[in-house]
Amino acid sequence: MDSKLHDYAVITGNYWAFTLTDGALRMLVVLHFHSLGFTPLEIASLFLFYEFFGIVTNAVGGWLGARIGLNRTMQMGLLLQIGALSMLLVPEHMLSVTWVMIAQALSGIAKDLNKMSAKSSMKSIASDQNDGLYRIVAFLTGSKNALKGAGFFGGALLLSLFDFQGAIIAMVVMLTIVWVFSLLLLRQELGVMKQKPAFNQIFSKSSAVNWLSLARFFLFGARDVWFVVALPVFLHTTLQWDFWQVGGYLASWIIIYGFIQAVAPRLTGKNQSPRAVRIQLVIFGGLLALVPAGIARSLTDDASVVYVVTIGLLVFALLFAMNSALHSYLIVRFARTDGASLDIGFYYMANAGGRLAGTIASGAFYQLFGLQACLWVATVLITLASATALLLPQEQEGTA
Repeated sequence: MDSKLHDYAVITGNYWAFTLTDGALRMLVVLHFHSLGFTPLEIASLFLFYEFFGIVTNAVGGWLGARIGLNRTMQMGLLLQIGALSMLLVPEHMLSVTWVMIAQALSGIAKDLNKMSAKSSMKSIASDQNDGLYRIVAFLTGSKNALKGAGFFGGALLLSLFDFQGAIIAMVVMLTIVWVFSLLLLRQELGVMKQKPAFNQIFSKSSAVNWLSLARFFLFGARDVWFVVALPVFLHTTLQWDFWQVGGYLASWIIIYGFIQAVAPRLTGKNQSPRAVRIQLVIFGGLLALVPAGIARSLTDDASVVYVVTIGLLVFALLFAMNSALHSYLIVRFARTDGASLDIGFYYMANAGGRLAGTIASGAFYQLFGLQACLWVATVLITLASATALLLPQEQEGTA
């Protein structure tokens, strides 16, 4: 097997396995702690360290990957996730908010080490930095999101069939096996800069990377402000759905979203110059902003809630996936050739910041004002993301 194809296969398999456990763990935590009587805001607080340390990890992880290699940072991510899961195997009376937040902090570090490593590796693996790069980044990201949806379903199903600890044990065993195989199969050093970067290089000096990072912050804040806490709690409490129904419903959405993202290059066309992508982001972003606004407006009428939310989610999946795929492609394209993980780490630091803001806002706005308020906040944030895309350069900046 070609060495680049071998590395791509190992990295993708590693990323897939991690993503399954990440999605399952998120759904397990939301549903299990909701069943224990936690309020939506308390549940959101469980993810506070997860998202906060994701911000820190993307900044430091990009610098670390440029110094020691992306294969090592990826394997470190797997090992930390195993540790985070193991922390949740304590007796149930010890699962305090503080203890779970610490475990989630480790999981957040692990997730973003793994993701930053996988995405940064694509810069050196792709033979074509235009259409070829777009296709492999879209496939990696889209397949990851589809598997995260499968993880949502798996987490809810495990919680319905077994207890919380039984589900955690199964994930620890699976990840340990994957970690061992990753150590054996991924031997080539990827992403090491020829000249070791100084720590102050974690902040990007590229205006393209900075504007794209700001747009990413708004985009993912808009998704998580209604999707992470508000929607699953709404489905469980207002519509009286069982755990497996909530998990299966949200998992189906993420799988559809991931599939759309994987095939995004076929939907957006082959002209992926910065000028063309900039225009697409403004158009798709403007259309996307109409979706949560439409759902919020429809919920005030007598229309069936299930139909309104389902149709809205499908349209949201289509437009959000295309926006996200274009973002993911642009950051790899705009990243410097030597030390891509520095720019990509900075970008995913903004991504994690958006998720953090969205997660906390999801619990707070839902608890205080309900699902409609979360949807209107999402509308505002998507509008800001689309407006920020107007500031992206129309030509690619230098990659030195």
